Amino acid sequence: MSIRIGFGIDFHQLTEDRDLWIGGVKIPHHKGAKGHSDADVLLHAICDAMLGALALGDIGVHFPDTDASFKNIDSKILLDKSYQLIKSKGYRVVNVDSSLCLEAPKIKPYVSAIQEAIAGILELTVSDVSVKATTTEKMGFVGREEGLVAYASVLLEKI
Repeated sequence: MSIRIGFGIDFHQLTEDRDLWIGGVKIPHHKGAKGHSDADVLLHAICDAMLGALALGDIGVHFPDTDASFKNIDSKILLDKSYQLIKSKGYRVVNVDSSLCLEAPKIKPYVSAIQEAIAGILELTVSDVSVKATTTEKMGFVGREEGLVAYASVLLEKI
């Protein structure tokens, strides 16, 4: 069995005039992530992890912020396109492990919906998608609620 591991990380600023999308789920909050797409930090990190596992570059290579067709795009579409590329190379996702780093809002009430959204796109069971969250104890740009960060690892196996 041929397996590959990928790691992804993404950062976005928070701003008052945007919706907050995390893991394909709209999270009620007074701030949202700023970006060219819907700025879903978690889905972007997962895309980078999948692409990186096969040395295919990163999300910016495949979906550049200079391309108007990706303006405000739903990141679930980017995740699906990344997954289709992985499948075209003869691989499938075995599991996803991810961590979010933000002060607010609390993510726990939305974890099941996030897992379902990701699992549905990647043809996984919910138990194959780990979503964790932490704060920075008020330290740094995350602690000041200026931005948020997501980390993701994926395991791929040859089909």
